[in-house]
Amino acid sequence: MNETQITFAGRVGGDITLREVSGDRHVASFRVATQPRRLRDGEWTSGPTTWHTVKAWNKLALHVAESLHSGDPVLVHGRLSVDVWERDGTSMTSYEVVATAVGHDLSHGTSAFAKHVRHESAGAQESPQIRSTATLAPAAGPDTTQAA
Repeated sequence: MNETQITFAGRVGGDITLREVSGDRHVASFRVATQPRRLRDGEWTSGPTTWHTVKAWNKLALHVAESLHSGDPVLVHGRLSVDVWERDGTSMTSYEVVATAVGHDLSHGTSAFAKHVRHESAGAQESPQIRSTATLAPAAGPDTTQAA
């Protein structure tokens, strides 16, 4: 099956909505704003903001809901999904990204990773275990790839 894959960077634009759809199935929905920045005539200019609707399912949904907050810089990778319908005789189209991977964009700061480990007893809840809590000093020198 040929599916369009998309990867983009942006900022979480609001609260994460987590829903249980059936049994152990969960879906997290959130919006991500992207805005191109260009260096023109020695000055940074911002283009128009584009909003992307992102959905994450199951374990990724739980991790996204626990890890992301409004304003966080993120990288999203997933499958582009298009929904076309008709309303009052007008054709409507919406796009969403069904995420397969989501993470903090570390070009804007640091993050710590906590791995969820399943306990051996049947039916036990997963619990986070901190894998690394190292705090890194900011990189020396200016960031030449993007303006703040």
